[in-house]
Amino acid sequence: MLKFEELKSFLDEKADQYNSPDFIENDPIQIPHRFSLKQDIEIAGFLAATISWGNRKSIINSAEKMLAVMGDSPYDFVLNYSENDLRSIQDKSIHRTFNGEDFAYFIRQFGRIYRENESLESLFTVNDTETNFQHAIERFRIGFLETEKHRSHKHVSSPYKNSSAKRIMMFLRWMVRKDKRGVDFGIWENIDQKHLSIPLDVHTGNISRKLGLVSRTQNDWKTVEALDLAIRKLDDKDPAKYDFALFGIGVTKELL
Repeated sequence: MLKFEELKSFLDEKADQYNSPDFIENDPIQIPHRFSLKQDIEIAGFLAATISWGNRKSIINSAEKMLAVMGDSPYDFVLNYSENDLRSIQDKSIHRTFNGEDFAYFIRQFGRIYRENESLESLFTVNDTETNFQHAIERFRIGFLETEKHRSHKHVSSPYKNSSAKRIMMFLRWMVRKDKRGVDFGIWENIDQKHLSIPLDVHTGNISRKLGLVSRTQNDWKTVEALDLAIRKLDDKDPAKYDFALFGIGVTKELL
């Protein structure tokens, strides 16, 4: 087991190595990087993050399919779609279990949200007493999904149900983290990046356990919070940068 200083030095080096524009090329973050308008970045980013499971190439292809449906102008589309537009989407195959019906539902919800809010940021505000996004994600779910049950609700994970909410955490890293490297956008000015957590999945979970950062075997919200405690000891102002480190170690398989 590495000592604290060795571990910090190792992870800082890996974060530095992988937090670079080269990272964008093969990652779903390339989808929102095609836009400059804040709302386009948010919508394209949220959709790309929502379908981010499985092979990265197929995620990017599926996200491109959605952009094409929206005429490569997501914000304009969600504000001005017609019912015919949505009907033509319903039966499309999009990405694994995220289908045309889910996509149409998301478009409707985006339309409603953006008529009432300039940015999705206002739905994710973290209160002064909160240390992470657990409650903010739940408030967002209530605002975005509304109360009427729909099959699409399963695509927006809930920390209250002990989900690691990996895809939402990844989206939040993109939007909140003030990145000097041009990877993360940092376009949400009013939310502090110190509240970010590592997007936890099988890979980041396994690497974290091998490094002794966490001991719990499940990749759930309790483990997200345990990892928060370990990671924030390394850097409490920019904890999410270590997502790049864990990703990079996973790619290079250094710990096998």
